[in-house]
Amino acid sequence: MKFTLSWLKDHLDTDAEVAAVADAMTMAGLEVEEVHDPIASLAPFTVAKIVSAERHPNADRLQVCQVDTVDGRKEIVCGAPNARAGLTTIYAPIGAYVPGLGVTLVEKPVRGVVSHGMLCSASELELADESDGILELSDDLAVGEPAAGVFGAEPVIDFEVTPNRPDWLGVAGIARDLAAAGLGQLKTPSIAPVAGSFASPITVRLDAPEMCPVFAGRFIRGVQNGPSPEWLQQRLTAIGLRPINRLVDITNLITYDRARPLHVYDAAKLVGGEIVVRGGQVSKDTGEHEHLIALDGKTYTVDPTMCVISDAAGERPIGLGGVMGGESTGCSEETVDVFLESAWFDPILIAQTGRALTINSDAQYRFARGVDTDSLVPGIELATRMILDLCGGEPSEVIVSGQAPAAPVGFAFDPARVGALTGLSLSDDRIAEILTRLGFAVERGASWTVTPPTWRRDVEGPADLVEEVARIQGFDDLPATPLPDLGAPSQGVLNPRQARVRAARRALAALGYAEAVTWSFTKQSTAALFGGGDERLVLENPIAADLDCMRPSALPNLIQAAARNAHRGHADAALFEIGPIYLDDSPTGQRTVIAGLVAPKSARHWGGSAEDALFNLKGDLMALLDLLGAPTASLQLAQGQNRDWWHPGRSARLQLGPKNVMAEFGALHPRVLKALDADAPMLAFEIVLDAVPEPRGKGSKARPAANLAALMPLTRDFAFVMDDGKAVGDLVRAVAGADKALIADVRVFDVYRGAGVPEGHKSVALEVVVQPREATLTEAEIEALSAKVVTAGTKLGATLRA
Repeated sequence: MKFTLSWLKDHLDTDAEVAAVADAMTMAGLEVEEVHDPIASLAPFTVAKIVSAERHPNADRLQVCQVDTVDGRKEIVCGAPNARAGLTTIYAPIGAYVPGLGVTLVEKPVRGVVSHGMLCSASELELADESDGILELSDDLAVGEPAAGVFGAEPVIDFEVTPNRPDWLGVAGIARDLAAAGLGQLKTPSIAPVAGSFASPITVRLDAPEMCPVFAGRFIRGVQNGPSPEWLQQRLTAIGLRPINRLVDITNLITYDRARPLHVYDAAKLVGGEIVVRGGQVSKDTGEHEHLIALDGKTYTVDPTMCVISDAAGERPIGLGGVMGGESTGCSEETVDVFLESAWFDPILIAQTGRALTINSDAQYRFARGVDTDSLVPGIELATRMILDLCGGEPSEVIVSGQAPAAPVGFAFDPARVGALTGLSLSDDRIAEILTRLGFAVERGASWTVTPPTWRRDVEGPADLVEEVARIQGFDDLPATPLPDLGAPSQGVLNPRQARVRAARRALAALGYAEAVTWSFTKQSTAALFGGGDERLVLENPIAADLDCMRPSALPNLIQAAARNAHRGHADAALFEIGPIYLDDSPTGQRTVIAGLVAPKSARHWGGSAEDALFNLKGDLMALLDLLGAPTASLQLAQGQNRDWWHPGRSARLQLGPKNVMAEFGALHPRVLKALDADAPMLAFEIVLDAVPEPRGKGSKARPAANLAALMPLTRDFAFVMDDGKAVGDLVRAVAGADKALIADVRVFDVYRGAGVPEGHKSVALEVVVQPREATLTEAEIEALSAKVVTAGTKLGATLRA
């Protein structure tokens, strides 16, 4: 929201300069984003007169001008086609910064002739978007007069409006708060009714009162449209609006002045004598939605959830209610008769319409936050007076269809609550004064009753009133009271789950993974790829169209993050995320997962393979589970049972029985990756933290004494032939369990298929590390241990290879 200082002073009697106004706004809770002072940027520029203009000796399109300036007569090279003797324009001296060009002028030759300054266009001074030549000013202006005074430049304040304060979207509302804060006296001009001289020939019918409960209008005949007067154009231009014509500019001015959006129709372009407010229609014959060409020149598809303004007995759409008018009934300089609209639309409906059509017009921005329900007729009357003053014409009587929403009701308020909640010591008179200045009706007595004004529907109870009093009194008046000393906490602040999450985050970072923090939402079609997309998990009011469903897995977001990195030249990604997933809408449907993803796309090299990356991922997964305290020695590795977003031949799950699946890992299915615009291969794991049992150990957390063996370990190699469909991990666990006291480790160092091995089988070579504890093993003891290893493999169906 932008406004100028002089505009504010139309409503507020104050001598405060722009800096004091900005400070007062900040202290009253209005977040000032920027104060733009064009006077400072225009300070180097002054009025000048061209004495003569001769063709440049070395360039046909340039002229060498003799110019009378504030610095005396200067020779300036100019390429503008309208540069001529006798022209009054704007001069920029050497050293001036030209904002429209972003350059600082230096004295240098132009095609052999030194230019001692510059003659400026409107665009070069950022007074217009584009220009055909240098500025042409009135000959009455004196040489040396500052450009800021010529153009009426003045400071502009830009501030952020919170969604609950639509009254701040009008300069009058800002002035009201500043007056309450003591910056001046409120002097917003009252609105006098304009008597109508005939009945309106256009009527209004509300077919969708739930969308638009009330609609006011007035017919004005015999207007003369055209360019707005200079003061009106300057006021709109100063805040970034483009002047169009008198009728449109008047409605834009009132939108920013009183936070009351209006719309004006060219009555000659309306078909029939009735305007109908309804929902969007769908053709019964073709099933197609109707379309509207709006004032921005774009065509929009309207559905039944949107409010449509129509004519021709409700058949032709001529506007989107509360959002934007239609091109077919827009006003031009040929407009003679107009119909003025002032309505109130449901804020949620307008917000949803703007989001669905990606329209953020000034009207939509205000109606979506809630316009004052009592401003319909006053808005019509104010616009009527301005139209009669600037365009002439004769007004009809005001017509009102429907009924505005009921005004807020009063509620009990104890002024002592101000001191109890804020610590401020204020008298009852001061509290009543603040509330009254803000527009609240205060009935004092044994108990107070306070009624919010129609423009403050965000105030719903006593706590809101306390906040208003504290805001206007000044937050810097709040007493500084230290919090009581509660002593040191008796125990750590992290519960066991939080401690495990913290440990997992550190461990994955140490393994080279980068943490990703993504949304807990995803697109419904994406959720369906991962077993989700249930209608119960679809959001009613999503923050974006592609974030409309709670995610059933953290993997889709990680896949898309890795794909975005790849598209920007960083294909070799290793990411992890710890966060919630949602399996259903019940309280127990939320799970916490630890998900990791690797996109093994490093530079090409003869060493390494995709299999290496997969086993590295499995190693990371097992190390992480071991850190979390999972019973890794008891985990079962099950293949062929993963869900369908995993590659069927290159994925598995780790479980403590079929009902407790702790993690899934492996390669992601190429079909899923293609749907998410990601290149294969991608490897991932997802641990369900809720399924990982917490360690049972209790008591001291001190590290036990190191149990280091004094004897040298020895190794023995075994080659087993086993069924190709059996997991090698099962064989490793069986061999490791043959003698837990002596066998320290079992490592796979070769898997062979081919000559000498029966078809459908594989040869698995194991290195068994034996660690003696009490004494060096004898040959007989080693042979006995070897026999145990062979027996363990035989029980699993493996035979020692000859």
